[in-house]
Amino acid sequence: MNVICSPGVLHGTVTAIPSKSDAHRKLICAALSENGGFLPLKEPHCDDIAATIRCLEALGASFRQAEEGIWITPVKEQPHADLDCGESGSTLRFLLPVAMSVCRSISVTGSGRLPERPIGTLTDAMSAHGICFAQTTLPLSAKGTLTGGIYEIPGNISSQFLSGLLMALPFCEADSEIRLTTALQSAAYVDMTIRTLQQFGASIEICTEEGMLRYRIAGRQTLHFPDDPDIDGDWSNAAFWLTAGALQKHQCVTVNSLHTESIQGDKAICEILAQSGADIFCTENQIQVSGEELHTLNVSMEAIPDLLPILAVRAALGNGTSHFTNAERLRLKESDRLTATADLLRAIGGSVDEHPDGLTIYGGTLTGGTVDAKNDHRLVMAAAIAAIRCSHPVTILGAEAVNKSYPAFFEDYRLLGGNVTFE
Repeated sequence: MNVICSPGVLHGTVTAIPSKSDAHRKLICAALSENGGFLPLKEPHCDDIAATIRCLEALGASFRQAEEGIWITPVKEQPHADLDCGESGSTLRFLLPVAMSVCRSISVTGSGRLPERPIGTLTDAMSAHGICFAQTTLPLSAKGTLTGGIYEIPGNISSQFLSGLLMALPFCEADSEIRLTTALQSAAYVDMTIRTLQQFGASIEICTEEGMLRYRIAGRQTLHFPDDPDIDGDWSNAAFWLTAGALQKHQCVTVNSLHTESIQGDKAICEILAQSGADIFCTENQIQVSGEELHTLNVSMEAIPDLLPILAVRAALGNGTSHFTNAERLRLKESDRLTATADLLRAIGGSVDEHPDGLTIYGGTLTGGTVDAKNDHRLVMAAAIAAIRCSHPVTILGAEAVNKSYPAFFEDYRLLGGNVTFE
């Protein structure tokens, strides 16, 4: 599907969609709990959440969708499961260890760029603890029972490896300890995992030894579905609307259902936009943004990699030269997101230099043009927001990639007054 977004104005109010990160974790914990329950997760589900639900069903859980959310019946231990992770890296990295704690053999497939995304650190750790992999790239198969013990993994490759182990190890017979061998990146996502597990009654002890984090997890635990669980609003996707507000003088964009006390790292978008000239008004669960002067940005992406595409658009429309650093991990996303973001800006008239671990972007104006989304949902959304400040329309090739995280994105774009047509 190709779409054409024309210059114009976005203004008004939109409600944040449920956090994909929070929903993955709560769905998994709910399916692993002894009693199951109801999560306020409405349809439509994005492709990544649909992949997690599909894989949990393969592990023996069942789901019943209702108007206000979804009912979950827990997994039933079984000898074998076939897991189709689609293009969801979170589903793969979370459920690979979880599956081997409740199942004796699995086959795992994926599509898109997922087979190219690294999982060697995780499979190596699991291989040392009871799991035999026939191969360690997708499609893969594995047999065995995940055992407790000492796990040593780096903290600077993917926090999802750590999160997956944290969700799986409470079900092992023996106690476990995860020892990080390097400093942890994307720490907020690990904090989210631990908080979710604790909400479901899991016991995890965190300490530091010789400057490195340690996680101690008792074995043979039981998870209990909490009373009235919620799903956080998604700051990662709301960042596109908030940045749209920052790009426009005398117009406001308001996003509801965002909590300023959220543990999500991408809530940093508010501070970044404010420091670079935006006017921001926050209440307990609502953020309103309008634009003033667009100053330069100098941002380390280490903890907030998903914000790069939209911040790059913001920088390309700013004054002066902006720098984005510590972003080398973005080369392993749905696209090589550093190169893809640079290509996006150049395609619509921007000026950018690409570095091994970041981008330098020269502010100015954007003309419009044709953008290849490269099967990356965040590039689709960034290009659509850029279009409101271009002098000519932006054609986005492969815009269906947005379904990975935000199927209703273009509906909300139109709700805010955006001019979009579908080819």
